[in-house]
Formats: sequence, structure tokens, C-alpha cells
Amino acid sequence: MPDSHNLREREEAHWRKTSRLMLINLGIWFLFGYVIHMFVVPLNTIKLPILGFPLGFYMAAQGSLIAFVVILFVFARQQDRIDREFGFAEDDQEG
Repeated sequence: MPDSHNLREREEAHWRKTSRLMLINLGIWFLFGYVIHMFVVPLNTIKLPILGFPLGFYMAAQGSLIAFVVILFVFARQQDRIDREFGFAEDDQEG
């Protein structure tokens, strides 16, 4: 029975770290998905050095999409690291 107790502890610790990572990433997603777009008009006063586009326009058209893709890759890498730490990585599974 000690093995099942140890497994339970690992599962709980894994879930705590995974939940924390998920909430942090959701916060970053919310920032780029909603908060940035609430400030488009003030951000439009800042011109980007590349092609002179206003920053608000750039963030609405491209910046948020780029941020979402980066968030996905960073999340996947961090989640894989957590899975490996607790022995739950896909290639760590037996059978």
C-alpha cells in the first residue's frame, strides 16, 4: 500500500503545479486577448518603427496572435517539464 500512497502524493503535487501553470497562462492569455484591446485607442498614439503602424492596430491585428502561439509553445514545454518531474510524461509510461 505504500506505493499507492506515494502515487497519490505525486498525483496531487503534479496537479497543484499543473493548475498553477494553467492559471498563469490563462492570465497571460486574458491580458493579450482582452486587456490589450481595451487600450487600442491610447496605444494608437505610439507608432511602431517598422512601417509606422500604430501599436494598437498592430496588437489587434498581429501581436495578440503571435502572443497566443508563443503561449502555446511555452505552455507545452513547461507542462512537459512538470510531467517529467513527477514521472507522468508520455514516454515515461510503461506498457
